[in-house]
Amino acid sequence: MKKMFQISSLILVFLFSMFIHAHPTEAPSKKTKTYVLVHSAWLGAWQWQQVAKTLETAGHTVITPDLAGHGSDKTPANDITMETYVNQLLAILDGQPEKVVLVGHSFNGITVSRVAELRPKKIDRLVYLTAFLLPNGASFYDAVKGVPDSKAVEHFFLSEDQTEAFVKSEEMQNTFAHDIPAEVFNQAIAYIVPEPAAPLGYKLEVTDAVFGKIPKYYIECTDDRAIPISAQRSMYDGKVEKVFTLNSSHTPNFSQPDKLAAILLEVIQ
Repeated sequence: MKKMFQISSLILVFLFSMFIHAHPTEAPSKKTKTYVLVHSAWLGAWQWQQVAKTLETAGHTVITPDLAGHGSDKTPANDITMETYVNQLLAILDGQPEKVVLVGHSFNGITVSRVAELRPKKIDRLVYLTAFLLPNGASFYDAVKGVPDSKAVEHFFLSEDQTEAFVKSEEMQNTFAHDIPAEVFNQAIAYIVPEPAAPLGYKLEVTDAVFGKIPKYYIECTDDRAIPISAQRSMYDGKVEKVFTLNSSHTPNFSQPDKLAAILLEVIQ
């Protein structure tokens, strides 16, 4: 009887060993993220093409919407408010099963801040790319008052009916993208659109209790002629988890897309 018990035990050990080898413990899969990349004023989803490709190659999902009046969206400027932009992004976030990395470039730092206040449980982290990171109650117009040496402010003007905003066409490259070849910038001119003016006057509505608790990261661009580095630093000082630095113009998505993508990947580590 004792011998039979020993044989049975050996058989069980053998079978268990065979099961383990046949079903090895799988290594945990690399966690992927969803990035929502929000373009700057005057541009569109197309500005993220090279950056998005790198993020997707790394296994992540990338969403690059055209906000109303930009890119493929032909909504008239006089029908667009900040609420229009915010509702577009809320619809995207509400459609995602998990939290997203929400990235705002330039003016649309204001937009992503408002979205984060309204959907904090949908935000994994916020990233500001040389963007307006403003306090509650401030607007774009408030933020640019007294900003020294901004080519964007210097050459900014509104249409006669006050519905669209522009930067003088002959100053666009010097203002936003002086570090890319002229022939490359000239190819992009056809895609640059008038900026709807109403959202520029929107006064941000955020709270410390909600927006203040969401992790934030800032990518500063030290050679930015639109939002000078001193203005960037005054906006993010004491408000972010970490600052990343690019020696770039206002548009590293064009001049340094690989470096920018590498930072966006580092943010999620």
